Amino acid sequence: MWQALRLAGSDALAARASKKLRSEELLIASLGATILRKHLDEVPLWRGDHVPIRQLVDDFGRYLYLPRLAGPEVLVQAIRDGVALLTWRADTFAYAESFDDTAGRYRGLRGGQSVSLSPDSEGLIVKPAVAAQQLDAEVAPRPPPSPSPPPGGTTLPSPPGESDPGPSPAPTQLLRRFHGSVRVDPARVGRDASRIADEVIAHLAGQMGAELTVTIEIDARLPNGASDQLVRTVMENSRTLKFDGHGFERE
Repeated sequence: MWQALRLAGSDALAARASKKLRSEELLIASLGATILRKHLDEVPLWRGDHVPIRQLVDDFGRYLYLPRLAGPEVLVQAIRDGVALLTWRADTFAYAESFDDTAGRYRGLRGGQSVSLSPDSEGLIVKPAVAAQQLDAEVAPRPPPSPSPPPGGTTLPSPPGESDPGPSPAPTQLLRRFHGSVRVDPARVGRDASRIADEVIAHLAGQMGAELTVTIEIDARLPNGASDQLVRTVMENSRTLKFDGHGFERE
């Protein structure tokens, strides 16, 4: 169905049309990674446990019930953001270079890391539960083999000249918890978060039975105040991303 829209202002026709479409959210210039995950699940856009990036670009250009994006790069940026998100297991998705049908595993599988993509990339977007299962299986440590008992279950005698060492010393108390906080550059959050995920979180998450809680805290001071559009956008995205607490304040 066609809909007529009135354009106001003194700018060129194309500029006025672009502003109107953006303000009415009929032309999306920025797509949130969690919103993309919502479309992947609800439409659904998955093809089994994954979907090729090229297929996803074609879907958004073909189907009218999907958001009208300003261009394929908007979708690709949402994919980059989703793969780099530290909470990708719960909120977004993972990335793989390809799928090995013979071995039944993804090649170049990554989650919580920055990836280089383009609308023509041949990679895949992978369901987080499937990706997490493969990654956890590949990094899980193997326990060392237990020493074989002596034949007959008897205790071997001490070598000549060696005395009984006596009772074993008390076991050392294990380090069972880690905590840390770090300030990142707001202009390079993706890069810094990726390094933190690779160099700290990945090592902790790879331990058998490890339970991790990662919290991102944002404190923004706006000397010129927040516009209504900024308040609406940030509050809506915060609700979509399931922030525990969020809001603007007057000083």
